[in-house]
Amino acid sequence: MKFNTETAVKTITATEFKAKCLRVIGQMGKDREPMTITKHGQPVAILSPLPQTNEKPSIVGAMRDSVLAYSEPFQPVADSSDWTASQ
Repeated sequence: MKFNTETAVKTITATEFKAKCLRVIGQMGKDREPMTITKHGQPVAILSPLPQTNEKPSIVGAMRDSVLAYSEPFQPVADSSDWTASQ
């Protein structure tokens, strides 16, 4: 495989793609970069990864700005009688 710097797309010959198809597809799943497939030096196809739709949103920062004020930070938030686990 070689890197085509003019179009910033990875390039592979059809013969090489045929021989390394599963490896190329596996690598594409990791780096998420499209690849141009050439035959006799001419581009014939572009192989690109599907857009990721099942990404889970990060929980980091999900609750940011949800507590507007808490006047007694060293007191328990709830009364212990509210908890059934303590009974």
